[in-house]
Amino acid sequence: MAQVEATTERIIAADAEAVFDALADYKDVRGKVLTGHFSEYEVREGGDGEGSLVHWKLQATSKRVRDCLLEVSEPTDGQLVEKDRNSSMVTTWTVTPAGEGKSKAVVTTVWDGAGGIGGIFERTFAPKGLGRIYDELLQNLATEVEK
Repeated sequence: MAQVEATTERIIAADAEAVFDALADYKDVRGKVLTGHFSEYEVREGGDGEGSLVHWKLQATSKRVRDCLLEVSEPTDGQLVEKDRNSSMVTTWTVTPAGEGKSKAVVTTVWDGAGGIGGIFERTFAPKGLGRIYDELLQNLATEVEK
């Protein structure tokens, strides 16, 4: 099994602290900025960054749905890590300053891919598909924090 990785980034016209706080706000903001690919969103514990436990289903394609139960940690300033209890998937959000009143938000998701022919297709197409989903999510986040 090879590891699969998808990374997307966006410059947002808001300071890094505001962007990070919005990302870490699972109670109010995160549910608003998720795309139509996410369903059954629920905060099960916490709701503000470190220590939160969040559930959602991610429908990456018409046939591929992941049931995610995510443990949230904040290993360093400006970094939010979501580890899925149901799979090997780990998503890391990193927000850094990018000039006056701007920030750069980077999201990287990694997981253990399938083997064989299915794994070849997964490593080829899944990062692009997930990248599009996260690009839309980052656009929604930008719209939310740039108000």
